[in-house]
Amino acid sequence: METEVLKSFAIALVIALGTVGPAISIGRIGSKAVEALGRNPEAESGIRTTTILAIAFAEAIAIYALVIALILKFT
Repeated sequence: METEVLKSFAIALVIALGTVGPAISIGRIGSKAVEALGRNPEAESGIRTTTILAIAFAEAIAIYALVIALILKFT
């Protein structure tokens, strides 16, 4: 019984910590992209491409955390 509680706590901790970092990163990426567009609107396509790529990498970290949580849950 106690191991199930600890296992559930570990899963919750993995999800919580694994999503906070990417959420903060995506917010900072969006903020800096808008700031860059304000300074140099002509570079929109390059900024957009780089921003989308950076957001995808940040989201990948959240997906890794989800996969680890699912492995913990079903093992």
